[in-house]
Amino acid sequence: MITSLPHDIIVDILAHVSRWDYPTLSLVSKYFRSLVSSSELYARRSLLGYTEACIYSVLFNNDTGNQLYVLRSRRLKGNNTSSSFVRIASLPRIPFQASYVSVGREIYVLSGFSRSNSYSIDCRSHTVQPFSENPHGPKARRFVDVIDKKIFVMGLCDEHDETNLMKVMLVFNTETQTWEPEMTTKPSLELSRFWCECAVIADKMYVRDCSSKESFVYEPKEDRWELDEVLNSYNWYRGCVLDDVLYYYDPFENKLRAYDSKQKCWKVVKGLEEFLPHVAFP
Repeated sequence: MITSLPHDIIVDILAHVSRWDYPTLSLVSKYFRSLVSSSELYARRSLLGYTEACIYSVLFNNDTGNQLYVLRSRRLKGNNTSSSFVRIASLPRIPFQASYVSVGREIYVLSGFSRSNSYSIDCRSHTVQPFSENPHGPKARRFVDVIDKKIFVMGLCDEHDETNLMKVMLVFNTETQTWEPEMTTKPSLELSRFWCECAVIADKMYVRDCSSKESFVYEPKEDRWELDEVLNSYNWYRGCVLDDVLYYYDPFENKLRAYDSKQKCWKVVKGLEEFLPHVAFP
């Protein structure tokens, strides 16, 4: 049996196995589970050049609710491949109002308005580990994002008067697994009660306010908020950041816009006309 072999040889054998089979291998025994979760195995895979990127997605189903799926590719005859989303049946449902973010090999799930159902998912073994939430954390979470392995949780909270909720931001350090002191928005900015959008660009948090339609930049190292006049030029939403550039689709002018935070300017991505909808919103 494989377990009768020297430990180094076992690690080398498992390093050649597809990462997609690791969750199944972790069910064989405690020994295999510890190997699959060990940094030693992934260090060996890295030396061998066996790296596989994984795409996870939360999909809604009327029967099962929100479930976590992983995109799995299979090799067919020749050089052809087939890809499909596979539901990870061993994981619990994702709460409907949940926010989630990936940090390294972990996916952290914070369950919306509830503070009792938050956990992290180990993507190597697909196992769940609950973690303690800050008792003074936001009652209603709007956005969760990551800067320097720290999870920034933005939401609404008022321990004394639920009719007068205030904006707060909390930070969870994933390396120490502890919550850092609470941070609040600066009163001088006169922010409204709700945020619309949030994106991280070059280790800074860019936030758009719902009511004022204004955009702000938060510098976590200096705990400083600033108004970004150029970013305010467009009502960006559902943005995606790639190489420190914010992209969003403008349905009113049927264009894909890009905001360069270094040059402080907006640009239009050209050459995608055939992929965009034929009719813009009125």
